[in-house]
Amino acid sequence: MTSLSRRNQNRIDIWPGFVDALASLLMVIIFLLMIFVIAQFFLGEALTGSNKALNKLRVQTNELSELLSLERTTNIKLNEDIQLLSSRLSESIIDQGKQQLLLKELTIRSDMLAAKVTNLDADLFQRDNQISSQNEKITKQIQAIQLLKMETQKLIALRSSLEEKIKKSLTLLSNKTKTIEDEKKLSLKARAEIAYLNSQITVLRNQITKIAQMLDDSELKAKNQQVRITSLGKRLNSALANKVQELSYYRSEFFGKLREILGNQSGVQIVGDRFVFQSEVLFTTGSDKLGNAGKAQMSQLANTLQNIIKKIPPRIKWILRVDGHTDNVPIKSRRFPSNWELSTARAISVVKFLTSKGIKPNNLAATGFGEFQPIDPRAGKIANRKNRRIELKLTQR
Repeated sequence: MTSLSRRNQNRIDIWPGFVDALASLLMVIIFLLMIFVIAQFFLGEALTGSNKALNKLRVQTNELSELLSLERTTNIKLNEDIQLLSSRLSESIIDQGKQQLLLKELTIRSDMLAAKVTNLDADLFQRDNQISSQNEKITKQIQAIQLLKMETQKLIALRSSLEEKIKKSLTLLSNKTKTIEDEKKLSLKARAEIAYLNSQITVLRNQITKIAQMLDDSELKAKNQQVRITSLGKRLNSALANKVQELSYYRSEFFGKLREILGNQSGVQIVGDRFVFQSEVLFTTGSDKLGNAGKAQMSQLANTLQNIIKKIPPRIKWILRVDGHTDNVPIKSRRFPSNWELSTARAISVVKFLTSKGIKPNNLAATGFGEFQPIDPRAGKIANRKNRRIELKLTQR
């Protein structure tokens, strides 16, 4: 018994350990299953998301394919447009070459035209001289025509008197022939008288024919002279109109450049075809000496006028008229007894300054108007300030 109990005590009990091992293994398996299930869940979610992304990608690929097809069609159209543009470009290059050739021809023609214009200017200057000489001839011819008219009137009166004489002689001849027929006796004296009367009649008829021829010639000369006078008058009027038009062109260019230089400055106005400078801009009160500001503005004016003078042909006779004006406030001093002297002295000061800047004196004129040509007829300081001025006008001499 004791031996059995000892055997039982020596025997090892493995079941609890085995159970523990199985339990731990079961827990591990359960844990792994839970991890697998969770992984499957996340994989399923990922797969569903990837399916959605794939669907989006498919939609996008379809859209991209449509866009690609559209781009291909646009590329085809662009290629066609490029071909058209290249052909047009080649045509434009050819046209450009032609235009360059035309431009060269036009420049050559313009040079030829410029030479012709200079020649025409010279011809026109000569024609102006010819017209002036022809005007003298015309006056002489008009006087000659008047003399011819007087002579024709005298010839007409002479013709009428000769016709009356012829009528009388014819009546006398008819009476004498009647008497001769009635008497049937012709003496030598009567025959001589008849012959003399016949010779006088022929002479008178010749004189009448000559007078008629002279009248016709004088009328023809008068008509020709009248036609020449009218044609010369038309040519003279057209030449004068061309001169006035050319002078107005240079005047507009002159005033346009002055407007660009001085138009924005205070005290300078444009009134019609004149530039108006306020006296305060150019002179001090009661003085005729140009100030520094006035000299600066007159220098700009002289430079502009020098540039315009180079373009004006010498056949155009022009002057720059400088008019001095004052207000109606009387002035009494030794130098200026009245506003006449002050306005004239200021205009002369401007003319002398322009002459010192190279403007020829024969193209300048100074005039003083005193207070008798006001711009603003009202009374007051504002009106007086407007009326104290220097006016410049480019006109024909």
